[in-house]
Amino acid sequence: MTVGDTAPGGGPAATAAPATPAGGSATTDSGPEDTDSDTRPEGRPLTPFDTHHPAVGRLDARLLKAVQAAARDARADGVEFRVTSGWRTREHQQRLLDEAVERYGSVEQARRFVSTPRKSAHVSGKAIDIGPTDADDWLIRKGSAYGLCQVYNNEMWHFELLTTPGGTCPSLLIDAAG
Repeated sequence: MTVGDTAPGGGPAATAAPATPAGGSATTDSGPEDTDSDTRPEGRPLTPFDTHHPAVGRLDARLLKAVQAAARDARADGVEFRVTSGWRTREHQQRLLDEAVERYGSVEQARRFVSTPRKSAHVSGKAIDIGPTDADDWLIRKGSAYGLCQVYNNEMWHFELLTTPGGTCPSLLIDAAG
């Protein structure tokens, strides 16, 4: 599983350097298939409805439908969802892991925050990172009604479809290392 690409407080990281244990947000010099960026080309944040952007459009269809339904209901409560990270290429995930190894000094420490491309739920399109913090809080409290669950204790922004709508979310994992 993976990392979130948000700075403390749930906002997008400001630079390409890691802003969080997550490894920071994607840089803007990515190629057409490596499009894990938290903004649309016109500089506005991604929403769960920006399906033309691969970070949103390549999410698992069930996950996307659940996140969109939650986003509509959150909006009615005055809360706006921003997609800080969604689907990622294997290459982007590897870069995040490599950056985390450099930052934390070992693969073992880096794995607390970043999964391998083979295990990342972002690479398979089965994970989404949401911001800002008020949206994370809303989704932590109400996400199970949509089947959406926070996964990691150290990543309030990372959500996956882990229960049936209205079900109970599993216990949080300590971190991405499991």
